[in-house]
Amino acid sequence: MLTQLPSTLRVLDRSKNTESQSILYAFALEELLCRAIGQGTSPILHIWRHPRAFVMGLRDSRLLGAAQADEWLRSQGYDTAVRNSGGAAVPLDRGVVNISLLLPKGAGDMEHRKDFEGMVGLIRDVMASITDQIDQGEIIGSFCPGEFDLSIGGRKFCGIAQRRQQLAISVQAFLIIEGRGEEKAALARGFYERAAISAAKHDYPTVVQESMSSLAECLQLPLTAEMFVEQLRRVMDTAGIQFTQAGDIAGYPTESQVHDMIALMKGRYGIST
Repeated sequence: MLTQLPSTLRVLDRSKNTESQSILYAFALEELLCRAIGQGTSPILHIWRHPRAFVMGLRDSRLLGAAQADEWLRSQGYDTAVRNSGGAAVPLDRGVVNISLLLPKGAGDMEHRKDFEGMVGLIRDVMASITDQIDQGEIIGSFCPGEFDLSIGGRKFCGIAQRRQQLAISVQAFLIIEGRGEEKAALARGFYERAAISAAKHDYPTVVQESMSSLAECLQLPLTAEMFVEQLRRVMDTAGIQFTQAGDIAGYPTESQVHDMIALMKGRYGIST
């Protein structure tokens, strides 16, 4: 599957930068990088983590009790935000590795499945030396459920969403590598119990704690987020795909540009009150 990735792909590893940045930093950065890719910058695989955050989908933010649920999360020390890509709510911590494929979009390209399938193939290739038991298909009862859920033994460890600009796309995956998946599911369930006041059942996912698991739990192995990133690095190196520094990426945004985009996203995608 790595042969299906662009030969010009570069890997930007920000997984060690887990302190003192807004959860929206990564999403704002990707929004700007996609604009650069639309203007000719090479495709990018972005790897990042966050210490303690809860990211809502647009539909979540419109639930009647979303503001009260957001206060509940913040009272527990979670940084919260609404993302501009598809999907529903996702809790994040250092045990979750986020990887995003930022790619140019051809004129008239409206087919999104191949981009999701490319991410699924990438994750399977990265994990091929560890397991060949990764299944794809919606896991009922999981948070952020979708057709491209990845699971082992019926327990989800990865979800995939997408953001499409006019000239570029971002395919975003969260992978729960370590920790207890049930604890993250319980947090998501607590959010919906507070946010989904008077909402119809089809307006939000009914989260079942047993539906979620970390990859370490699924495989009963002492995997860590750092080990997964190192495995990804080895696979990329073998395929001849280079890791790069921010300064070597054409059109890489300044800190001021990223923070301006964060402010714009907060205003545009904030919680409906």
